[in-house]
Amino acid sequence: MNASIANDRNTDHVALLMDRVESSADATARALVNTVLSPRFYTTDFEAFDRLDIEPVRAEWDAMMAEYEGDNNHDHFQRDAQFAEEVKQLMPQLSPELRQEFLDFLISSLTSEFSGCILYNEIRKNIRNPDIRQLMTYMARDESRHAGFLNQSLKDFNLGIDLGGLKRSKKYTFFKPKYIYYATYLSEKIGYARYITIFRQLERNPDKRFHPIFRWFERWCNDEFRHGESFALIMRANPKLLTGVNRLWIRFFILAVYATMYVRDHNRPLLHEAMGLKSGEYDYEVFRITSQICRQVFPVELDMDHPTMRRGLDTLVEISAAHTRAKMRGGPIGLLLQGVHAARAALTFARLFFLPVKSQELPAQVRSVPVW
Repeated sequence: MNASIANDRNTDHVALLMDRVESSADATARALVNTVLSPRFYTTDFEAFDRLDIEPVRAEWDAMMAEYEGDNNHDHFQRDAQFAEEVKQLMPQLSPELRQEFLDFLISSLTSEFSGCILYNEIRKNIRNPDIRQLMTYMARDESRHAGFLNQSLKDFNLGIDLGGLKRSKKYTFFKPKYIYYATYLSEKIGYARYITIFRQLERNPDKRFHPIFRWFERWCNDEFRHGESFALIMRANPKLLTGVNRLWIRFFILAVYATMYVRDHNRPLLHEAMGLKSGEYDYEVFRITSQICRQVFPVELDMDHPTMRRGLDTLVEISAAHTRAKMRGGPIGLLLQGVHAARAALTFARLFFLPVKSQELPAQVRSVPVW
């Protein structure tokens, strides 16, 4: 990592510490924030979901619904005695800085999981399509478990979030259904890649496992992977979602999801260092796994090894830190600088968007397999 980015990450780290989470009210306030980098709550066009036709992939769909019904993780998200003992032993060893980054990770992850739970429940309640209703019921079930499990870990810090209050208070963003297909597919697959990469790293280096929740990540991956496969089937059953101008939308969402992850992870340097990882190397490994999986359905793939792509992502990290400094400065000048940096970020994103991409023919098979 170059010196500029190292200095910029320190700026973001200072900002994180200034906005400390010390109470449940602080945790809820953090979850309620809506920024470019924070998870959001969504609503959508329910009628469009009602019109979805999955008949072209009926055999694969029914097999997947059988997997959901089998619910192989139904007993997984339970804390055992060993979990409680590890929490008691490990939590006092966390430095104040690492504690804040870990709390930010838990709150962000909980908000993201709960966002999915709310959206899937709303879709289920507002449509008649039996196939999609069944899927949304299962996915809401899974995301509810994930959010509840994360909230239990926050409660270990006496920082549990009132999820009902969060649902009532957080701002909702309208997303077209096709945006949900692309973004959810990517988010679930990148979630799988993140969790399995962390799990394997800590499996090799158990001395760096500073919280027991990471032991749950392997089977947690089953849910993330299956959720992504469900949206892959929806897109393969409706191939117009993968052609024409939609190729540009796919390109946009891949870049948006990757860039958001890259900037956010560089704002949590101690979290990755504690696990023996470097944020940049970890992110590019996650991008590699995610891109490999997404070849099953997406007709384009970003070249994440392109030198301009890598420089551009580092530039976004620098701009994010500069934006943080401007926000901390406050006043008219600080507000003006925030606008300048937002424009810089948009220009940098546009340059990355127009880089050459890898085009590919869709494979004959629909289902992919986990990259263990």
